[in-house]
Amino acid sequence: MEITVTGRHIEVTPSIREYAEKKLAHIEIDFPRILSAHFILEVDKFRHIAELVLHCGNHIVIEARDVEEDLYAALDKVADKVARQLHKYKARIQSHRPRKGELMHLAEHVLTHDLHEEEGSHHIVRTEQFAVKPMSIDEAVLQLELAEHRHFLVFLNADANKINVLYRRKSGDFGLIQPSLT
Repeated sequence: MEITVTGRHIEVTPSIREYAEKKLAHIEIDFPRILSAHFILEVDKFRHIAELVLHCGNHIVIEARDVEEDLYAALDKVADKVARQLHKYKARIQSHRPRKGELMHLAEHVLTHDLHEEEGSHHIVRTEQFAVKPMSIDEAVLQLELAEHRHFLVFLNADANKINVLYRRKSGDFGLIQPSLT
């Protein structure tokens, strides 16, 4: 597993890097499918912020963030949060039947509109590629729960064999967009 430690407004010393690697060593024993881990450490006045992003097999991304007064305490808490999320995910996967289908890639185009230009003139600002996996709605909800900072998930509904979008609402609940041709 590749481990990177990045510091924002803080110098990452060898002892901090070693402590972060030691925290992940315990997690890697239980979950060997972790491909890479990225710690982001930040200091803002008296607050120490630790974020951890794990990239696992099957395109699974698990994120956690914690704010404490001590950097080492923030590292402890964020590692514990990730371990709980991994245990939760592992329990759900073990009770889940394997899905059928292939991975597809969809292109996203972001358009902007300048109010001073004439009507109907749009410019593509950014294009992104999304890997769309076939999965059930329950599995999509689990994926979105694990990624705290992600607001939506595009996936191929394995039951209906159609592209769906699951999004996080302001209330904390989830919404599902199921497109239909009319």
